[in-house]
Amino acid sequence: MYYYFLFLLILLPFLALSAWASARVNSTYAAYDKVPNRSCMTGYDAAVRLMRKRGVQIAVNRVGGRLTDHYDPVHEQVNLSAGTFGSASVAAVAVAAHEVGHVMQKKTGYLPYKFRSFLVPIANIGSRLALPVVIVGVLLDLLWYTAPYPVGQWVVYLGIGLYGLSSLFMLATLPVEFNASNRAKKMLVEDGVLSAEELTGAKKVLSAAALTYVASLLISFVYFLRFLTIALSFLRRRN
Repeated sequence: MYYYFLFLLILLPFLALSAWASARVNSTYAAYDKVPNRSCMTGYDAAVRLMRKRGVQIAVNRVGGRLTDHYDPVHEQVNLSAGTFGSASVAAVAVAAHEVGHVMQKKTGYLPYKFRSFLVPIANIGSRLALPVVIVGVLLDLLWYTAPYPVGQWVVYLGIGLYGLSSLFMLATLPVEFNASNRAKKMLVEDGVLSAEELTGAKKVLSAAALTYVASLLISFVYFLRFLTIALSFLRRRN
């Protein structure tokens, strides 16, 4: 019981940080979505211009939802949410440029981007299978007393490892997202999409978005430690 309350005590500030970061993204985007950029470029215009200037020509599509913007490396396309796609605001071109930043990471062979892309399928499997594998492992350890070796224990370790992969993916995501934002800020000014004055607003939008990744990583790490502690303490008592 003591460890449970300690876990909650550690987790709650990070949950509060995550909620605050999410609210800040929405409020910052909403504020600068009301500020038109002087170049009169929409998110779509900015994405196309930034890529063409760098010798890249891939599709820029409109997708549903709010702040659902992303780069799809499998189908080679930049997907912008409806608000970003057609808006000629400072916020819209900042978000569009961030996605182009990911395009350029792939084109230039940015190492952290390649590492994160390598982790994607592994992390997806890990996040889906971790908890079921640990539950199976604990049941085996409880019921399979006649096993010639600790089958359940090793299954639990496998589950912990799978869960850890999703945390590793989130850790690998941080430098990729920060670098994409840095590329975006540089491209926006170099290509005349935003003036140096307008860039201040774009920086605030991108910084707010980056904070959500930091909060997600911290929460994932706390859960991983809790998961690890429970599983290992159970196995120590069992032994």
